[in-house]
Amino acid sequence: MASLEISEDDSTLNAPKHKDHEYDTKDIDPEEESPVEQVRLTVSNHDDPSLPVWTFRMWFLGLLSCVLLSFLNTFFGYRSQPLTITMISAQVATLPLGRFMAKVLPKKKFRIPGFGSRQFSLNPGPFNMKEHALISVFANAGSSFGGGTAYAIDIVTIVRAFYHRRISFLASWILVTTTQVLGYGWAGIMRRYVVEPAHMWWPSSLVQVSLFRALHEKDKSRMSRGKFFVIALICSFSWYTFPGFLMPMLTNVSLLCLVFPRSITMQQIGSGLSGIGIGSFSLDWSAVASFLGSPLVSPFFATLNAFVGYVVIVYVLIPLAYWKFNLYDGKTYPFFSSQLYDNQGKHYNISAIVTDKFQLDLPEYEKLGPVNMSVIFATTYALSFANLTSTLTHVALFYGKEIKDRFQASSKGKPDIHTKLMRKYKDIPSWWFMVMLSLALALSLVLCTVMIDQVQLPWWGLLFSAGIALFFTLPISIITATTNQQPGLNVITEYVFGYVYPGKPVANVCFKTFGYISMGQAVSFLNDFKLGHYMKIPPRSMFIVQFLGTIIAGTINIGVAWYLLTSIDNICQKDLLPPDSPWTCPGNDVFYSASVIWGLIGPKRMFGPLGRYSALNWAFLAGALAPLLVWLVHKVFPSQKWIKLINFPVLLGATAMMPPARAVNYNAWFVFAFVFNFYVYRYRKKWWQRYNYVLSAALDAGLGFMGVLLYFCLQYGGFYLLWWGSEEDDHCPLVACPTAKGIAVDGCPVH
Repeated sequence: MASLEISEDDSTLNAPKHKDHEYDTKDIDPEEESPVEQVRLTVSNHDDPSLPVWTFRMWFLGLLSCVLLSFLNTFFGYRSQPLTITMISAQVATLPLGRFMAKVLPKKKFRIPGFGSRQFSLNPGPFNMKEHALISVFANAGSSFGGGTAYAIDIVTIVRAFYHRRISFLASWILVTTTQVLGYGWAGIMRRYVVEPAHMWWPSSLVQVSLFRALHEKDKSRMSRGKFFVIALICSFSWYTFPGFLMPMLTNVSLLCLVFPRSITMQQIGSGLSGIGIGSFSLDWSAVASFLGSPLVSPFFATLNAFVGYVVIVYVLIPLAYWKFNLYDGKTYPFFSSQLYDNQGKHYNISAIVTDKFQLDLPEYEKLGPVNMSVIFATTYALSFANLTSTLTHVALFYGKEIKDRFQASSKGKPDIHTKLMRKYKDIPSWWFMVMLSLALALSLVLCTVMIDQVQLPWWGLLFSAGIALFFTLPISIITATTNQQPGLNVITEYVFGYVYPGKPVANVCFKTFGYISMGQAVSFLNDFKLGHYMKIPPRSMFIVQFLGTIIAGTINIGVAWYLLTSIDNICQKDLLPPDSPWTCPGNDVFYSASVIWGLIGPKRMFGPLGRYSALNWAFLAGALAPLLVWLVHKVFPSQKWIKLINFPVLLGATAMMPPARAVNYNAWFVFAFVFNFYVYRYRKKWWQRYNYVLSAALDAGLGFMGVLLYFCLQYGGFYLLWWGSEEDDHCPLVACPTAKGIAVDGCPVH
């Protein structure tokens, strides 16, 4: 097994092309400096190719981190209070373990028969930053794109726990593995366009770079970054005991609800959970970063675009649609809800329209009437339509020429210092990606032909979804690499296949997963490659660690899920579980509803000629034209540089996470973003340079550690405090009440 260090004088996949150990960066050409100031302030222009990375320590701690995170994230995902353990937690925990191994493991070199004169060592020297980075990449495979565990686990869950249909373990494993790996093939194709270019800077990777430097580089200043990280981590760890256990009300504080306890309208305006959140705030970092990521990471121009979009949509568009125009009879339904309703404002009886063959019971559906949505839920769908087309137009107009130049291998300008340093290492052969892509496609085709009775997805549906993922990977990667905002393909894939292949809910979610998640995995893969680019890690080592980590994580995911689904009676069936049972599967319940809406009822009866929401399709055209307007204005006024910073994919996608994200999440996120990435960045730049990303990592890590501790020590045993501060709502009991006259809902007055 190659889990031992190969001596540096051998020719291996980790060996640099040249023998010099350090690149002389004393006289760097100014043109080689990164054009992005955040990168210049965060990433070192220095590299030491002699540092060992293919070590026993890396393999042991990397595999351990991958297995533990995969297990914990899958386990937590089925419980009433889901919790995602990120790679930062593993990043912090493995540092002392790595240094301990460097002290106790034998340093003696030895040879293994069959490997010629190559020498190996269990302990080639001090635990270094590149080893640590590869361990973190391993761990990141155990915290997959889409919410901490493989997205396809949701398919297996709804088939077995909601539809009560058979799906074998082998089919489940193939489904999970192929959907996770398929996108890596797209990433190989796109790598030269979104990793090497200097202005494709991937803001989230700078958090990792800053943390690695804080943990490993020597700093003799009074407040070193390492010391600052420890202090901030302890503070975050300690503080989370209040919103996480002692006083959950700190997560959502809505002032207008406290001032107007009997006004439905004021609570709809002031509620941070179920309204537009004016006057609501949060003192809980999990509420700040849970849906939108760390506000300390996104560049301020992207934050400003998101803020403008949020204000226009939530404070102008939605109130007008609800109170002024009563759009789609919005006042008949709760103001902020992702549930489905009948014409009387009651929850739609979905189970009544599903036949035993998992198809739509058309007579029953016609009897119950069409499905209705809240105004904010309908608006969210319209914005997702516009966001998709605006992404394509924006990338074509603002990055089209550059992409064309790189396709023609005629990119202008010199590579920056980081690309120049990385050229010292052997690159990944293109055939590695092609072989992986071919194997993943072949295995997927087996699933969609031999096992089609279990997944419903035909072979042509698989190829169709793969084509959509490939088409969108480049534009979405560019948006993510420059703004830290990632548009998704979940809605459009459901929409398209719902039209093409209606009445097959399992096929619909499989199509969505192959299309959406393979693209998402490609973007995640490219993000990790940019981290390796900044950390100067040999590309081939990155590839192997990412690939193996994904296979191992997916296997652990399906193993844990299979055990829970087959050993816990009535898992995910809230009405059949004991009152104190934690196995309610809140995320899977939403996934199940989506399979019914898009796969069972279908977009034709929602957004087509048979549905009442057909007008929302105009959002596709509006989204396509919006970036064109910005581009034309920029051409007319080229000296006004700020015009080019108007980013409609970010602006239109500002509220893409609502629901499940709420106004309080956005309010708190914008406050932190303004303080650190505008005020501190502009007026306290030295502090920002040293501590900003370190603070972000410490807040995440402290929250993760305390969250796990509280869960296993207290909440797992059903121990909770009951007092006025333990209420998790935002004291807005009337916010979900419809305001139409004569409609009575539980807990709501009749007008």
